[in-house]
Amino acid sequence: MDSITRMAMARREVGLAAGEPATARGYTPSVFAELPQICERCGTSPSGGSVTALMTVLVEGDDLNEPVADSLRSILDGHIVLSRELAEQGHYPAIDPLRSASRLLPEVADDAERLLAGAAVRQLAVLQRNRQMVDIGAYQAGSNPALDAALRLDAGLRAWLQQAVGGVSRSDAMRDLGAALAASVK
Repeated sequence: MDSITRMAMARREVGLAAGEPATARGYTPSVFAELPQICERCGTSPSGGSVTALMTVLVEGDDLNEPVADSLRSILDGHIVLSRELAEQGHYPAIDPLRSASRLLPEVADDAERLLAGAAVRQLAVLQRNRQMVDIGAYQAGSNPALDAALRLDAGLRAWLQQAVGGVSRSDAMRDLGAALAASVK
């Protein structure tokens, strides 16, 4: 299966042909009953085996509230949102950290890593909220200390978010993120 969205669309067609009523944006109830069943097949087994899945969700018009995407967001432990805007800027991987999430972060990251990630997300959120004002030149430096700090971090955080060929180790990535965040106090 290359896309859970395509599976849902095919299941919708089968359901409609079988006479099921259309509900959210034309999807049938059987689609929303089958999504958790597919997702629950993934995970670890008491016997030691495991099934890992990277489920791709295609959303029309970048609408993350589309029914399939919305349903999967409630089922899965995390999601990585790829941004068309970042890709158009040549930013790869084009992962949007503000729209992506992980419910497993507390289990897979230590306290220091969670603090670094939280600080980076907060700075990126300040930048996003104020980006338009900065881009049109309406922001005057010094009028918002939080935005001033976020602007000092912008280039470093954007560089950190772009993956080098071959990647980096987790410890190096966390060290580099700490260094990028330290730039705001200079």
